[in-house]
Amino acid sequence: MTIRTKLLIFIPLLVLLVNFVTFFLFQSGKLVQQSYNQMMDRLLLYKQSSQTVEGNLGALHNYLLNPDDSNNELFKQSRNKLMELRALLDDHSNASLRSSAVTSYNHMLDSFLEQEQAAFAAVTEETSRASLAHYEKAEKIASFIRENGQQLVDMELGIYQPIYKQIQAENERMYLLGAAVFITNTLMSILLAIWISRSITGPVSRLVSRARQISKGQLHQSDRQNRSSDRSSDELGLLSGAFEQMSSDLLVLIEKDKESLKKDKLVKELELQALQSQINPHFLFNTLNVLSKLALLEGAEKTSDLIVSMSNLLRYNLRNLEQPVTLKDEVEHVKEYFIIQQARFRDRIRLEMEIDQSALQQPIPALTLQPIIENAFLHGIESMEQGAVIRLEISQSTTGVRISLSDNGSGMTDEVRKSLLRLESGSDKKKSTGLGTKNVFKRLQLFYGVNELVDIESELGKGTKVTIRIPPRKEGERIHVPTVDRG
Repeated sequence: MTIRTKLLIFIPLLVLLVNFVTFFLFQSGKLVQQSYNQMMDRLLLYKQSSQTVEGNLGALHNYLLNPDDSNNELFKQSRNKLMELRALLDDHSNASLRSSAVTSYNHMLDSFLEQEQAAFAAVTEETSRASLAHYEKAEKIASFIRENGQQLVDMELGIYQPIYKQIQAENERMYLLGAAVFITNTLMSILLAIWISRSITGPVSRLVSRARQISKGQLHQSDRQNRSSDRSSDELGLLSGAFEQMSSDLLVLIEKDKESLKKDKLVKELELQALQSQINPHFLFNTLNVLSKLALLEGAEKTSDLIVSMSNLLRYNLRNLEQPVTLKDEVEHVKEYFIIQQARFRDRIRLEMEIDQSALQQPIPALTLQPIIENAFLHGIESMEQGAVIRLEISQSTTGVRISLSDNGSGMTDEVRKSLLRLESGSDKKKSTGLGTKNVFKRLQLFYGVNELVDIESELGKGTKVTIRIPPRKEGERIHVPTVDRG
């Protein structure tokens, strides 16, 4: 049984039990209170009716002595009040008392009202003797009403005396039942809290203890921890099982990592030995500088310039590609590369540049322009005997920097052009000496966070034009060049 099921079953049952007993006690108290209120209402009606009869008699006496409008109004008000009480007596009459006493009392009230009305009518007809006779009869009836009203009160109290004792006994029973329910509810709540807390805190304590062992490096489980019968079937039991499985898997992974570290250590040692057998790049640059100075002393200035360009080219290619450069550095690198290529092609090629100097501070990934120009040499103008032209144009506007690299070589098919734009690998990858064109385009997308930055226009026999649109850089934007593989 899950923890949620336990809580959803036992807690609502406990609440329903408490609510049921509370409702029972409330209903019992409500019935007792209603019975008591009815009795008190009847007693008050008997008392009020007797007092109202006296008041009515006094108002009639005043009216008989002085039949003016004010006494007339007072008499009518008192009579209406008595009639209302008479109607209420019928509504609140007790069934046990609805016998001769209650009937006689009601008849006396009716007789009093009749004599009162007759005395009032006689005054209006100016027959004072008849009015006085009716008044005397009403006065006698009023005395009977007082006596019978007191008898009704005594009878009501006599009837309710045993009922009152029953009510007291019922109240005592309710008090005892309430105390028993309170004690039972408290004990059940304590037992339920202990049971649920043990089902939760027990597994949690074991998990905490196991976590402390793992934090100290004790991944091996004891025999007691391996016994699955100690675990509950709720969520915490499943969590404990998953935790133990995780520690077992972690132990296996650590063993595998140890073996992998041993292998990596062996590979690093072999790589170190291989690196120790390679030529130090600084030694290579120093050697190229010595060769350049020696060629200059021997009068071979072109050879010296070529060696310097080669040294600069190698130094630029061995830099950290994760750090961006300025567009000015790229242009200088293109110039060094072209010097080397011109030593090979001589007058067969020509480099034309149209550069907006204000755009040269634009940050750009290292080795962006040279691979594209190298691709133009390899696939565009290498087979041309004369008239080969490579043109570099850089301009700046409000929409960013526009770089255009074009040649008048052999061009390419539309299928090859689309494959380059889709960043598919080229077929002549092994001929390249630096980063592939695909990697250049991909690094530009990752660097600027925009996909469509490069456009290629080409036609067989009419050359190729590669256009790079660099978006304007936002203020405070951090620069990072994603690492890619060479080739």
